[in-house]
Amino acid sequence: MFIYLDESGNLTKSNGKYFLVASFTVGEPKRIAKAFRKWQKSKFPRKLKSQPEVKFNDSHLTDELRTRTLKFLAKQDVRIFYTYLKITNIPKEYREKKGSIKTGHLYTQIVGDTLNLYLPITETEFRVFRDQRILKGVVLKDFNEHLMTQLLPQLPAKAIIQIQAMDSTTSAQIQVADWICGALARYHEKKPQGKEFYNILKNNIIKEEELFSDYWTKKWEN
Repeated sequence: MFIYLDESGNLTKSNGKYFLVASFTVGEPKRIAKAFRKWQKSKFPRKLKSQPEVKFNDSHLTDELRTRTLKFLAKQDVRIFYTYLKITNIPKEYREKKGSIKTGHLYTQIVGDTLNLYLPITETEFRVFRDQRILKGVVLKDFNEHLMTQLLPQLPAKAIIQIQAMDSTTSAQIQVADWICGALARYHEKKPQGKEFYNILKNNIIKEEELFSDYWTKKWEN
């Protein structure tokens, strides 16, 4: 199983209400990459046709073109698994004494919870690909070790697990993950076209989960 993931939002700045990690798996990773590049060259504005990376929020794209592109991607057999959280719901255990976020600890947990949505599986290969640009405060070695520790016990015996960073400028699959992330973030932030974007992708969404949604409720009840 090949999984590609990306995130949207910011854990340390108040420029949005939500943080989201979206991922997808697809039967043939090379086919989705080829399809995205072909669409880019034939449908995107001239300035973007040969650009190595085209993000969902690129200012040269219109919402009409974003809509058409998402409809195209939804037809490519992408299966989406994602988690999201409201920034104000982040538990105290992920905060420093002064209130700042322990970014590395929290981000690693969110990614782990997102990958848990895929379990249990019978595949003996579990390969995770993410953008090589990682959030500030995240120690790569600790990040990989935590995910391995969390996932291995739940995988079949002798399963192979790899967590690999990829350059998004050379990986169309990571760019597709960015598009999925961007569309879902628009929906959760209640921005223009967000509901339409979500409706385009909803039949491809296998699992979605809000993290820490009842944390403060339970704490108040206790």
